[in-house]
Amino acid sequence: MRHFLLLPVVAALFLGGCATPAQRATEMQRQMDEMVTVYGPACTKLGYQAHTDKWRDCILRLDARDSYLRGYPLTTSCFGNGGFLDCMSY
Repeated sequence: MRHFLLLPVVAALFLGGCATPAQRATEMQRQMDEMVTVYGPACTKLGYQAHTDKWRDCILRLDARDSYLRGYPLTTSCFGNGGFLDCMSY
């Protein structure tokens, strides 16, 4: 089951390496626009003035919280020797 979950990630990393800098910049801009659309109104409702640094920080924090709640690991640490690794994501 884990192999099926890793396949899209590996494919994205492989294909991401083939993207030109302009394509990567376009994708990053699309992701940022989506974050502003999703989290911007909530941050405004929380009292942050739109299009300020604190408002943008609120958007980034809400996106990070949702990423964590969706189960995406924030970091992965691996250790071991002799070809055996023990990895933990948290």
